[in-house]
Amino acid sequence: MTNTKDKTKDKIKEKPKYGILSCVWFMIKCAWTNGEKKVVILGLLFSLVVTGQSVAGLYISPSIIAVLERNGTVSELLMTIIGFTLILVFLAMARQYIDSNILYGRITTRSEIINLINTKCAETSYPNLGNEKFQTILNKALPTTYSNSSACEAIWKTICSFLSNLLGLIIYAAILSTANVWILLLVTVTALVGYFITNKLNSYGYNHREEEAKIDETLSYVRKTASETSFAKDVRIFGIKSWFTELYDKQCLLLEAFHRKCENVYIWGRVADLVLSFLRNAVAYAYFIALVLDGSIDVSMFILYFSTVGGFTDWVTGVLGDLTTMHRQCLELSNVLEVINYPEQFKFEDGSDVPVPADGGYEIVLDHVWFKYPSSDSYTLEDINLTLHAGEKLAVVGLNGAGKTTLVKLITGMEDPTEGRVLLNGVDIREFNRREYYKVFSAVFQNCVLWAGSVAENVAQTDHDIDYDKVNSYIEKAGLTEMVKGFKDGLEEKLNREVYEDAVNLSGGQTQRLMLARALYKDAPVIVLDEPTAALDPIAEADLYNKYNDMTVGRSSVYISHRLASTRFCDRIILIGDHKILEEGTHEQLLKQGGKYAELFEVQSKYYREGDINE
Repeated sequence: MTNTKDKTKDKIKEKPKYGILSCVWFMIKCAWTNGEKKVVILGLLFSLVVTGQSVAGLYISPSIIAVLERNGTVSELLMTIIGFTLILVFLAMARQYIDSNILYGRITTRSEIINLINTKCAETSYPNLGNEKFQTILNKALPTTYSNSSACEAIWKTICSFLSNLLGLIIYAAILSTANVWILLLVTVTALVGYFITNKLNSYGYNHREEEAKIDETLSYVRKTASETSFAKDVRIFGIKSWFTELYDKQCLLLEAFHRKCENVYIWGRVADLVLSFLRNAVAYAYFIALVLDGSIDVSMFILYFSTVGGFTDWVTGVLGDLTTMHRQCLELSNVLEVINYPEQFKFEDGSDVPVPADGGYEIVLDHVWFKYPSSDSYTLEDINLTLHAGEKLAVVGLNGAGKTTLVKLITGMEDPTEGRVLLNGVDIREFNRREYYKVFSAVFQNCVLWAGSVAENVAQTDHDIDYDKVNSYIEKAGLTEMVKGFKDGLEEKLNREVYEDAVNLSGGQTQRLMLARALYKDAPVIVLDEPTAALDPIAEADLYNKYNDMTVGRSSVYISHRLASTRFCDRIILIGDHKILEEGTHEQLLKQGGKYAELFEVQSKYYREGDINE
């Protein structure tokens, strides 16, 4: 009972939010608005051509026999043959032309859908990126764009096939109805029964795709891990090549067993189709022979009707098969539409502009702010009241997990408070266009990102209109001039080996200094550093922070660090713990208070002193 209920739940979950009509209209609209109208127009012509080829092929033999039956002339026979040949040649040429010219339009349309998904991910409200539901839908949507056979492109073939099958079905039904309605009914019923039996059996692999997916997932993991350079040292040092090989071979055997099981089920579908085809053809064959012997129809009409029986069955199964395929493809396309239309938590174009203050400074206030993540039952921050004054240097310190990064996300507008408000010059930031609000900040986060581009492009965060004088200036101030001089291509040296084979790898310290140059290049009113110096030793960290201090004069700054001594130059320091602001003041004031800050400072300074002695 439990298994049945689980399967029922799975089927309910699979029901797409967007139906077949919505998905097809989405694809048509994408092609039409992206300048690929030919995908739609040529698709309709393709359906007509395919149906025309079938109908022409259906009539060619009966037409030739009809000429022979009435003792037509040789010229009449030749004209009939030549006429049909020309028609078939023309239709074949038209089909080849359409095939050659429609492919690239379909690829362009799929590329546009990829662009829509990428744009959504790049511009969506930041909380969506951590939202489990959004990530689940996104993970399902991405595979629909991977190749020509993926749903975002393959559905065009399904649509064209469906239209041609439907048109052919109508034409063949009209022909059979002139012979006998009961024969039409018999052929229809046997075709439907045969389709549903074989489809039920042939769906075994699809219905058990989770089983196959788990095997494929393990195979993909083994292939990816075994080929990544980041794992190469471990594979050699610990001698785990044999483990990878054994795991891969085991999964291959499981995959082979799964496909063998599927084939054992599929064969019964083929048997059922064979039996129904025999019964259908036997009855139709007997009936039409009786009509010929009775003189009701001639031989040419017998061939036409009997050929129509087989063709009609193909059209019926074709229409049903295309509907089934289209339904599966729309299950996947529905995920694409859900991603693109996923609701936004923040205001963007519908938000107001961020004001430009007369003195060029901003005051940011956290007013009774409470925050908890959707997946958590407890608050990360509780009743935070904090003001960052224009031009002030604020340090946020505390133990790991105290909520320092969450505080930065609230200040920079990456997250909105669960309760309370974040104000920019007295206005709730939820009223602003969030993209405009982001321009207020230059930030360097814990996880530094190096884009696949040149050093200059990484600093300027663009590949055009780069101010190289400005780049050089901040490269020098960040202490990277000698490093850049050592590069073969200088500022044009490529970074990120995932894209460029000849790219250079930067050390942790070099990467963080490059992030300093990037933050300064943006020249935003507020600088935020969220523990970007974790990979540096205390002396190097203090040196880097001093560089920030020297180069951000007149701008507001927020420094986050777990090393208390690094931020002693700040105007004010707040210590976060137990989800609250525990202490606040200058470095000297907090030491005099003899509280938690002083206790942590003593522990850290003692550690560093002992380190010096040991060295």
